[in-house]
Amino acid sequence: MGHVFPRHTRQTLPVAVGGDGCYLIDHTGKRYLDGSGGAAVSCLGHSDADVVDAIKAQLDKIAFAHTGFMTSEPAETLADLLIEHAPGDLDRVYFVSGGSEATEAAIKLARQYFVEKGEIGRGRIIARKQSYHGNTIGALSAGGNEWRRAQFGPLLLDVSHIDPCYEYRLRRDDESPEDYGRRAANALEEELLRVGPDTVMAFMAEPVVGATAGAVPPAPGYFKRIREICDKYGVLLILDEVMCGMGRTGSLFACEQDGIAPDIACIAKGLGAGYQPIGAMLCTSEIYDTIAAGSGFFQHGHTYIGHPTATAAGLAVVRAMLDRGLIPRVVEQGDKLHRKLTDRFGQHPHVGDLRGRGLFRGIELVEDRASKAPFDPSRGVAGKIKKAAFEAGLICYPMSGTIDGRTGDHILLAPPFIIEDDQLDELVDKLDTAIAAVI
Repeated sequence: MGHVFPRHTRQTLPVAVGGDGCYLIDHTGKRYLDGSGGAAVSCLGHSDADVVDAIKAQLDKIAFAHTGFMTSEPAETLADLLIEHAPGDLDRVYFVSGGSEATEAAIKLARQYFVEKGEIGRGRIIARKQSYHGNTIGALSAGGNEWRRAQFGPLLLDVSHIDPCYEYRLRRDDESPEDYGRRAANALEEELLRVGPDTVMAFMAEPVVGATAGAVPPAPGYFKRIREICDKYGVLLILDEVMCGMGRTGSLFACEQDGIAPDIACIAKGLGAGYQPIGAMLCTSEIYDTIAAGSGFFQHGHTYIGHPTATAAGLAVVRAMLDRGLIPRVVEQGDKLHRKLTDRFGQHPHVGDLRGRGLFRGIELVEDRASKAPFDPSRGVAGKIKKAAFEAGLICYPMSGTIDGRTGDHILLAPPFIIEDDQLDELVDKLDTAIAAVI
């Protein structure tokens, strides 16, 4: 028995000793196809020589320099590259070490922005039920997954949560997808009017909802209407692209496909592709210039922000995505994966919905297709499928609580962008084996 504090105290895990493209290898030599990129992280697979070489080269120069004293070349270059390809008026990049740090920084920046503008009454966030924005206190407060929030309730901020844009379960039979998208977005305006628009600083959402709901894309027009409402009431739009961004859905920034741009964006996971822990918060020039013209100091910070080695890895990752044509490949391979999933599971009696964008795909499991009734949570369907898939040599990301934090099961797939056609077949075959073993 070792001294690592694991995620689950009653599990004994194999030891990872190697990586080979889309595969992880454990201490016994068993190979696992990484069908979820860990948690939508390993977009370049597990043995990218260019990224490894970039990290080694940076270590030979300078491993770390505290940003209270110096900047670094890889941080400056990566920031320039991200802004060159960022949507809208995003203009500044604040590097952190992961997704929760990015969303926490976004929340604090939103508050400081309004304080420096003299609108000190704006301190409320509105977010969505069944969202996930991280595990630090501010990020967890913004998240809308009740199972994750429950025991920490006394510690959390007062955040409003509106219904998600969840077409499979919330669109009425008499609504078009466009009509539903508008109705779902209008819930934001209703909540703004309920709490008072001048008390709200930001609306936070994932463009494509990830872990807690299983790659749920927005209905047509949803985010355009959200953007209109935010502009109307002077509320910042924070988009959490920690899981769905950095090429995962078929564009470098996920929101590009909805024709909008945020005031603040959060990225991580695929930014470092697992080779280094790195995330980032991006903001518009308007927000940055307000701070610069006021106090001149963002009252926030961590020891490892702008870490030279981490940003060198991030720079190599983003260059690989852009220079190798991997983002168009995500669209191509994502379409293939969707077709293969549809062919195999489209008429499965316990598959209610197949959804997602690019190489970010979700399968919602149901007890009954006609009524969309979920499995009883006591059956532990998601956890059993994860175990069965792992035994079959497939890493995937099943989760329970899809509907409300307690009921519902889904499987999230987010394989590396380099996945080949025969590996897509292997993924679907092994997933089929796992599902059949459980339901």
